[in-house]
Amino acid sequence: MESKKLLLVIILSMLLVFERGASTTVTYDHKALVIDGKRRILQSGSIHYPRTTPEIWPEIIRKAKEGGLDVIESYVFWNYHEPVKGEYYFEGRFDLVRFVKTVQEAGLYVHLRIGPYACAEWNYGGFPMWLHFIPGIQFRTTNELFKESNEMKLFLAKIVNLMKDENLFATQGGPIILAQVENEYGNVEWAYGVSGELYVKWAAETAVSLNTTVPWVMCAQEDAPDSVINTCNGFYCDRFTPNSPSKPKMWTENYVGWFLAFGYPVPYRPVEDLAFAVARFFETGGTFQNYYMYFGGTNFGRTAGGPLVATSYDYDAPIDEYGFIGQPKWGHLRNLHRAIKHCEEYLVNADPTHLSLGLKLEAHVYYKSSNDCAAFLANYGNSSDANVTFNGKSYFLPAWSVSILPDCKNVIFNTAKVVSQKTTGSTEFTHNTVSIENSLASDPWGWYKEKVGIANNHSFASPHLLEQINTTKDTSDFLWYTTSINVENIKKRKAKELQLMIGSLGHAALVFVNKKPVALYEAVHTTQQRQEEDNMLQFLPSTFLKLQRSAKIADLVPALGFGYGNHDDASFVLSKKIHLKQGSNTVDILSMMVGLQNYGPWFDISGAGIFSVIFSDLKNSKNFSSTEWIYQVGLEGEFLGLDKVSLANSSLWIQGSSVPKNQSLIWYKTSFPPPEGRGPVSLNLSSMGKGQAWVNGQHVGRYWSSYRSPSTGCSDNCDYRGAYDSWKCLKKCGQPAQVLYHVPRSWLKPGKNLLVLHEELGGDPSKISFSTRSGQKVCAHVSESDPPPVDTWKPNKDLTPQEPSLQLNCDQGWTIAAVNFASFGTPTGACGAFIKGSCHLDVLSIVHQGCVGKSGCSIPIIMAKLGDPCPGVQKSLAVEAFCSV
Repeated sequence: MESKKLLLVIILSMLLVFERGASTTVTYDHKALVIDGKRRILQSGSIHYPRTTPEIWPEIIRKAKEGGLDVIESYVFWNYHEPVKGEYYFEGRFDLVRFVKTVQEAGLYVHLRIGPYACAEWNYGGFPMWLHFIPGIQFRTTNELFKESNEMKLFLAKIVNLMKDENLFATQGGPIILAQVENEYGNVEWAYGVSGELYVKWAAETAVSLNTTVPWVMCAQEDAPDSVINTCNGFYCDRFTPNSPSKPKMWTENYVGWFLAFGYPVPYRPVEDLAFAVARFFETGGTFQNYYMYFGGTNFGRTAGGPLVATSYDYDAPIDEYGFIGQPKWGHLRNLHRAIKHCEEYLVNADPTHLSLGLKLEAHVYYKSSNDCAAFLANYGNSSDANVTFNGKSYFLPAWSVSILPDCKNVIFNTAKVVSQKTTGSTEFTHNTVSIENSLASDPWGWYKEKVGIANNHSFASPHLLEQINTTKDTSDFLWYTTSINVENIKKRKAKELQLMIGSLGHAALVFVNKKPVALYEAVHTTQQRQEEDNMLQFLPSTFLKLQRSAKIADLVPALGFGYGNHDDASFVLSKKIHLKQGSNTVDILSMMVGLQNYGPWFDISGAGIFSVIFSDLKNSKNFSSTEWIYQVGLEGEFLGLDKVSLANSSLWIQGSSVPKNQSLIWYKTSFPPPEGRGPVSLNLSSMGKGQAWVNGQHVGRYWSSYRSPSTGCSDNCDYRGAYDSWKCLKKCGQPAQVLYHVPRSWLKPGKNLLVLHEELGGDPSKISFSTRSGQKVCAHVSESDPPPVDTWKPNKDLTPQEPSLQLNCDQGWTIAAVNFASFGTPTGACGAFIKGSCHLDVLSIVHQGCVGKSGCSIPIIMAKLGDPCPGVQKSLAVEAFCSV
């Protein structure tokens, strides 16, 4: 009987393991992560679960896997998982368990970056605001309230135990192979002194004590204790060395582009440089690399960090904000991953042999035996192409490129030769695509005019100016500051003219005098005006004296008494000429925040809001900073809940045939039918000023279409050669950073849908439109001298030539509907603008037959199939096709 019971227990245990998935051991040595006893080369990509919807997670993860990823990396966002101390939320976009299981279902691993500090251009770096108000607490240092008293330690344990309860660590049969504690603390540790060093040790010890049974990492942390792996973050990590010979060389954040900020140009990173950085990392001994971001997504609602981080978090990622594959970045990196995978057995079992091939030319060779090896040939010069000799054979190396030879003979990939398909402007929802646009011009609008100043019973008084974050507790972007000023002894029918100067820590402010917007103060100064301004400057802190006069006055938005900062310096000084009447006058200042600080030493105590108000004439100046002020947190429309679907038909909304335009502090609402199709939807707010938008009660995010970037500094053809930084390659100079806003299809319903906007500065809602993508051009240009597709390469013992081929693929659900251009010979130009060369053979019929009606196709570059229009001349094939549903 006992033997039968034992057998039953064994069978049940085996069934449980089968249900969960096979248990996996994860360790590491000096070379790599070791999974089930085998060293692995791992390609990873960041996908943050709240930056898209659960309905889209499987599609995004599938595309990541098809792009050659092995691991999905994500932060955990404390402020949304514990919005109130002790009350947890893991639903909807924040269903962490569902996300991890979705990754597992796709057959990929997970690197869970618990932190709990995230940065990530996320509001307050992921810290919950209630944490800030615990008396005596200090973040990220040896503060017992932060570490031990139910805060950081408790949240770390909460997430670890949640994952354990769901059997999600690898040793339980789950996909989690790595966990991270803290985040980039080494970048700011200097500011915390000895307390910072002690905190690092405590954080590592605390993490390891939670017994996840998988390795822990600390990124950008040179002094990480031996119990955790220190990893590299940056644009390049080939020169990174771990702080112990027992740790593998790992790269946790390889920036594929950069984040977007209101008022700045759009940054992008050429794929040739990105591929170069990745190839150099693996060439020099790296074994784990993560793209930050592989899919960036959207900062819905008020999740964007700050200051002034935009709602789009596209990041120029291989998968764009809407979930579409971004070419050529996705395809070129997929080919790179396949090339590196061909070298895996060499990379994990040998140390590289370094060979100099010339000035800024080198090879790293990984040997299994004296005649069995894989090699990387690199030209890390940024200007001159080169021909190098390796193993008695000549190879051409473009500047700033790496060639990969999995057999030490044949080049199957070069980082500078992009043979994957291209889709010009693929990160633009409407550029080079066919979109169905729905205008809202004919739909009836309702509106609600926000009252200026204190409008409800929630106001309170203070004898001095209050800092905004400590006052609002981040429950709203808005704080009203209201005071009064009495004027006597002025002549009848005349107003007293004063200069008003407001100093703000950020992020923006609107000024009203006697409930009316302050008129524009021209940036043309007389000597007298300059004297007035200099008189007032003496009352401001020295930190503001560094600001140039033009930055204080001339850079302000025209037509309103409006001041604002930027992402790098949110502070500003707003100077306006105002006119006061006899008797009592009210001054109302609406201070606005655009995302809480998320990075930097002591970022958690960075302030916002008004700190100085000075009234002045030629004779006197009076500082109102210590005068009584009345405050109101939030707007009346927020208290009323005008963004909610339940108030869509409320009598609060005014209906009329002519919607008010170009008015500040006004709410709008209308209804619209969903655009055709099943794909994501784009909301075009280019006609609006600054505000927020909701669809069916779901918060789309903040918009700021009136804030234009500087008119210079951009380049359509940024040279990928040479070291990249976030300012090197920019586009959209002189334009708003963002005018298109992502509305997930799952937020829409059949029939009428509700759009609500709160406009702060003024705009024209009648010009708003929705659109959805219905088709896109795809192109490729491949030469007969290019290597064959990486996925078709095999070690060729008999030296039979393998030919290149041109490959095209449509996004899922689309097929190639037409071929617009197909030339074999010497075509030139870029995708969307190919031109026939002097040598030209029309191969349209061949490509049409091979591609139309298919989701993808491959055309071999061989003379027997295509013909030879000009013998003795190197030829290429250029094709432009059109994909649609």
